[in-house]
Amino acid sequence: MTRLFHVSDVHFGREDREAVEWFGARVKEEQPDAVIMTGDLTMQAHRHEFEAAAKWLESLGRPTTVEVGNHDLPYFNLWARFVTPYKRYQSLERMIEKPLDVKGVAVVPLKTTARFQFRLDWSKGYVSTRSLQQSLALVEAVPKGDLIFVACHHPLIEGGTRMSSQTRRGIGALEALSTAGAHAVLTGHVHDPFDIGHEVGGRTVRLIGAGTLSQRVRAKPPSFNVITVKDGGFETVARFLGESSVAL
Repeated sequence: MTRLFHVSDVHFGREDREAVEWFGARVKEEQPDAVIMTGDLTMQAHRHEFEAAAKWLESLGRPTTVEVGNHDLPYFNLWARFVTPYKRYQSLERMIEKPLDVKGVAVVPLKTTARFQFRLDWSKGYVSTRSLQQSLALVEAVPKGDLIFVACHHPLIEGGTRMSSQTRRGIGALEALSTAGAHAVLTGHVHDPFDIGHEVGGRTVRLIGAGTLSQRVRAKPPSFNVITVKDGGFETVARFLGESSVAL
């Protein structure tokens, strides 16, 4: 059996300290096989926010991969956004978009953020051809029989949550990843958990969203997902601050 903790949108700078400490305690006690962090570690991409995020992630002591969220790119400093958008991420460099191979599960990164888009709201998702091709190459290299989980920040299609992702080229990316063999796409951004199936070409790919550990809650309280892999299948349970849980 393999257990993955899927967490997202901690937003250091606006984090819920109780929720962050609760998650850390659960990791220390239960020792998941890996932690998948699907973006928005920070609130405004300030250096001190990244430093706090790096310290927290290092303290977990588990194999970890981190996706870049829209809040992790400088927004008001256009020079930094366009020229050195990931400079403040340097303390987390070894975790950023890191493929993981954990007990029969391959975690493949997919970048869905963009420095610039031809629309007013740059917080929404975008999948470039280059990013998709890089992810597809990783998917195709996964050993036969392993489950393939793609990790990105924005849901590729809407998951029925209050907040939307409006990811451009998302449906095409989902179809390509599913055709290549992906079993699930793990995301954040919308601050509420979900697990829905989407049929592509006669097979079903799961779309799994994690909630938030920040003060910026939507319909649900702070939460993270536990994904349990067993006997070739997997199930998702959302665990909420206060120790309630719901099978998704």
